[in-house]
Amino acid sequence: MEAKVGSWRRPLAMALIVAATVVAFLAILAIWLNRQALNTDNWSRTSSELLQQPVVRDQLAARLTEELYSSVDIEGELRDALPDRAKVLAAPAANALRNQVEKTARKALARPDVQALWVDANRNAHEQLLLVLDGGGKTVSTRNGVVVLDVKQLLARLQQEVGVGGRLSRVLPASASQVTLMRSNQLETAQTVLRVLKPLPVFLVVLSLVLFGAAVAVAPGWRRRALRTYGIGFVVAGAGALLARSVAGDQFVSSLARTAAAEPSIATVYSIATALLVNVAVATIAYGVVMIAGAWLAGPTGIATTVRRVAAPYWRVPWIAYSALAVVVAILVAWAPTPAWRNGPMLVILIVLLAAGVEALRRQMIREFPAASRADAARRRRERWARMTAAGRRQSASLRQTAVRTAGTATTALASSRDAVTGRATSTDEERIEQLERLGRLRAAGVLDDEELRTEKARILHDDLVGKP
Repeated sequence: MEAKVGSWRRPLAMALIVAATVVAFLAILAIWLNRQALNTDNWSRTSSELLQQPVVRDQLAARLTEELYSSVDIEGELRDALPDRAKVLAAPAANALRNQVEKTARKALARPDVQALWVDANRNAHEQLLLVLDGGGKTVSTRNGVVVLDVKQLLARLQQEVGVGGRLSRVLPASASQVTLMRSNQLETAQTVLRVLKPLPVFLVVLSLVLFGAAVAVAPGWRRRALRTYGIGFVVAGAGALLARSVAGDQFVSSLARTAAAEPSIATVYSIATALLVNVAVATIAYGVVMIAGAWLAGPTGIATTVRRVAAPYWRVPWIAYSALAVVVAILVAWAPTPAWRNGPMLVILIVLLAAGVEALRRQMIREFPAASRADAARRRRERWARMTAAGRRQSASLRQTAVRTAGTATTALASSRDAVTGRATSTDEERIEQLERLGRLRAAGVLDDEELRTEKARILHDDLVGKP
């Protein structure tokens, strides 16, 4: 039984758990931002998923065509290439070519080889961006107060893959080979965000656990309920993150979509970009459910007490309890049901929490069942098995007796019916012989054993003697 909690301790513990829940909600957002923005693999995977969506490809093709026509005077290039008499056709030809360029771009973006180029370009850009935020590199530089990405290598790759890179590099302006990522007034802010965001998820997770530990320390007699409340807080934090994603998604789409036609592509981008947030939120809810289940297992209900009583002879032995924990941890690490099981610091935190839960439950079982032993458990299992076996034998005997009585009744009814039809009465000797033959058949079929056969024979002979005048 939990000790009584002072009048001021429980409200303080509850306030600490509420604060821990808020911090857990912030931790969900920080983990998502960290994994989405600072993990190159996740970034590349997201870019690949985006390009696989037709609405995104259509918007990207339109954007690429717009950039091409903004950077290059296509009409002027055509006018210079046409003879004097045909120069008037330059404008309609440029417009017709625009539609063809966009159509070709959509087809190209659907091809696996071009999508691979897109993913490689995003991976390289993300790696170089992280590099410059950490101080700069060869491809990405901070010269003249501007962070730029040199895409000359990408143009060369395009020429190698589809044979147009060289022609584009001759007509595109020099500035088109450089993409400005951020300016000097943005660099310091971005570097500060990077320094904060890297350790933030672990810090917030640890802070939430520290607040929960403080709640337990303030109200030591309220530990089980504190664990249950903290688990509920995790469920609330995860559900809150999912709700925030839904609400923010509506605002995101409405603020960026200039036309109704652009809304599907922006909504798709948002959905894919926040898929990791959904994973983290669902994982948080799962952790909360585990904590609630742990609090129930340590509670006073009849089922929970029975479970502890059965497990006590084994769980109280340290090497058995922690060997079982090691097996569970190995399965979870191999399975990785949540992203935290693939992250080093988070993995350590989870293992420590599981070990703490095992030890707390083990000590509770020792207090509740101090005399529990594996020998007693084995003896109880044998006694239960013996009771089950005896009950099975009794039920089988009852079924056989019922079958004998039913067969006797059916035989008597059949004989009576036959006598009524033929108008003749069966003699006593014939009736007795028929009943004895029926008993023989039941014994041969295994319905009767030897003892029951003798009992039924004696009954038939006794009834016959009594019936004689």
